[in-house]
Amino acid sequence: MTLITSLAEARGFVADFLQDDGISIVALTGAGISTESGIPDFRSPGGIWSQRQPVQYQDFLASEKSRLEDWDRRFEMEDYFAKAKPNAAHKALTRMAETGQLKCLVTQNVDGLHQAAGFPEDRLIEIHGNSTYASCLDCGARAELADHRTSVEKGRSPRCPSCGGLLKAAVVSFGQQMPEAELEAAFHATQSCDVFLAMGTSLVVHPAAQLPVNAVRYRAELVILNGQETPLDSLASTVIRTPLAQTFSGFGEEFDQNL
Repeated sequence: MTLITSLAEARGFVADFLQDDGISIVALTGAGISTESGIPDFRSPGGIWSQRQPVQYQDFLASEKSRLEDWDRRFEMEDYFAKAKPNAAHKALTRMAETGQLKCLVTQNVDGLHQAAGFPEDRLIEIHGNSTYASCLDCGARAELADHRTSVEKGRSPRCPSCGGLLKAAVVSFGQQMPEAELEAAFHATQSCDVFLAMGTSLVVHPAAQLPVNAVRYRAELVILNGQETPLDSLASTVIRTPLAQTFSGFGEEFDQNL
């Protein structure tokens, strides 16, 4: 395993990597790709969950108080998301998809920054959902968060205008079933890639942490780009510990005009 801690060496590795258009890549992104865009980490000490505990899915279903707490949290996060912009790492992934290198991007993030960077929807798998909009738990209809802020401020949890069902941010909550179709597609993608990139993820949250293991089992090369050590570093051919936005700076800038 090669460990890279120098920014210059990391940028050289990325430059060489992006020139190899004959490889098939699958990537997994976690909170570390978005912290440099101003999105706070959830799990780290001092992160959001140390300040406000997440609402369990069963509590959301059972309690109006819990529903209002969850919605209040979503509006708090929406304020962070509204200010955040895709950074160089998000843009570089878009470039890799446009050039055909990156076949599939699996993200644990719920902030919508990959979409904001222009990443193709048909190659993006959000295994933890998306917190930038809501959906009806009964009929599945999409709803925009801002349309229901007044209702929450008046102490009423939002309901679907079509069927009357509960509206909830489209993120997967604790205790809520993971999306089976998305998970199946993500694991399927790991079976046919040459390289698996794990970017900004601690690789401790399952089932996402099993994706790089599965890729290695199918003989893919694993490259981990994360600021801290992960439990899977020993499986990787290369581990890079430099900040993602700085590492990829300049490699996706041609997409700026479209953002």
